[in-house]
This record gives sequence, structure tokens and C-alpha cells, in this order.
Amino acid sequence: MYTIGVDIGGMSVKVGLVDDNGKIISQLRVKTEKTAEEVIVKMVDQINELLKNNSVKLGELRGIGIGCPGAVSSDKGIVEFLPNLGWESVPLVEKLKNYFNTEIKISNDANVAALGEVIYGAAKNYNDCIMFTLGTGVGGGIIIDKKLYEGGHSRGAELGHMTLFLGGKPCTCGRSGCIECYTSATALIGQTKEAMLTDKDSIMWDYVGGDIDKVDGKTAFECSKKGDKTAEKVRDTYIYYLGESILNMLNIFRPDAFILGGGISAQGEYLNERLKAYCEKFDYGYKRAPKTEIITATLGNDAGIIGAAALLR
Repeated sequence: MYTIGVDIGGMSVKVGLVDDNGKIISQLRVKTEKTAEEVIVKMVDQINELLKNNSVKLGELRGIGIGCPGAVSSDKGIVEFLPNLGWESVPLVEKLKNYFNTEIKISNDANVAALGEVIYGAAKNYNDCIMFTLGTGVGGGIIIDKKLYEGGHSRGAELGHMTLFLGGKPCTCGRSGCIECYTSATALIGQTKEAMLTDKDSIMWDYVGGDIDKVDGKTAFECSKKGDKTAEKVRDTYIYYLGESILNMLNIFRPDAFILGGGISAQGEYLNERLKAYCEKFDYGYKRAPKTEIITATLGNDAGIIGAAALLR
């Protein structure tokens, strides 16, 4: 059978037809409109076009899964608050039910990304997993016995907003010292720029062509591979922040695997091996505790569609 996976983003809405092996058979993309009603109309059109183009009838679907940023009430099928698009209390599942007589499920986009990796991706051989998505912010996902754990009223798993430093840097959530403030790509870029400004001889300046505004999440890591001492210091400080954040999760959940997604995770084993060494050194009871594998997400830009489809499995 097939499943429709929908990935709602701030810039675009992607709709994909996914088979039972997690393979996207076909997908369409449309620009995200300003209002929820406009997005829903375009979403319905895209789903119908996808079904028609692939000669799939509605009765052949397991259903429709939707991943959406913001605060989502999965049990009620409501997008409670999506600040980037100005959505409040949008009964998305109910509205789509007016067009499609099939099962429809919805969850936060970070949650579905984690589920997709466990059902179809890098962690499909593990049952209990935690995921960090290291992007503009830090998204989180908790999978227990291959099932998505969302907490009360689907408002849990905001892992990026656990406090790492009391009285630390202010966070967009209104608190301070959150994991997101130190381990997001945004945070790493800030740490890199600060280090560059104190060392005008760092090869990181050559890497960005002398333009500090071109610094990205790769700059410090790539230059550390070339032996730049300032870049190595940025890298090691970031490993400290991320390692401590992961250790907090290990001591609470002791998962089989910890999944890293987002742009920074593209460093692969260069990042993971350093994190493993840090965690083994400081893990509570590490000599006797079962080892948690630290792995890189593999679904990439398709995680939203595939993870949304996994809600129906």
C-alpha cells in the first residue's frame, strides 16, 4: 500500500507518495501561502494531482500523514500555534477530512523526522532512540519501542529547550541557557565568528573569502581538519556543549541510539567519533552502562515526507 506524506514548511509544502519501504515514489512541492485556508487548498490540489499522476485511488492508501512546525495537538488534529505563518488553532485534520475519506494523522515536524529515521532510516535496527535536529534551532524527537512519544497534549519532546547553563544566553523561547543557544547551527556560527574576530590569522578567514558573513556551520569543522588551532578550539567547545546535552538525554532515557540530523550532522563520523569519546569519558556509570550508538540521520531533505508517512505505520 501507499501513504501520503506532507511536509509543511515556512517556504514550501511538500507532498509525497510513499511506499511501505519508505521510498518516495513521487513528490510535488508548492510555495507556502500566507493563510491556513490557502495552504489547505493547495495541499488538497497537490494530493489529488499526486494520486492522479500515479494512478493511485484513495482506497489504496493507508492514509495521510502530516508533519508541521510549531505547537501541534496530534490527538485533536489541530495546529495550535505556528508563529512563522501566523496560524492559531487550525483544525487541519478536520478540514482535510472534508476532502479525503481516509485516516489522517499529524505531528510536529521534528517528531516525524525522528520517527522516519527509526522506521525507515538510519535507526531502523533500533527500538528506543532520541534525535537532535541541529539547524536554525534544535528540534527533538523521542521514540520508545518504535513509537513516537510526544508527552501530555503532544507538547513534550522540546529537547532543545532543556537548560544547559543556568543564567546563560537568552533563548527565543523566553528562557535562558537552553541547549538550542549553544548547539544549534545558529549558535555554532556565532561561536565561529567570535573566534575569528579574536584571531585575524585564522585560516577560517581564507575559507570564507574574508567575508565573515559567509561563515556557516561547516567553517570551523572544515578548517579544524586543516589544523587551524582556532578552528579546533571552536570545534572542541562545540563538542563539549553538544556532548553535555547528549549526556543529559542518555542519563534520562538510555536509548539504543542517538540520532543527529540537520546540517551540522553532515560532518558524520568526524563529529560522531568525538562525541562518542566525550560521552564514554563522562557518561554516568559508563563502564557498566549499555553503550548508546551515536549515528547520523540519513533521510535528509526527505525526512519530513517520509517521517509524516511513518505516522500511519
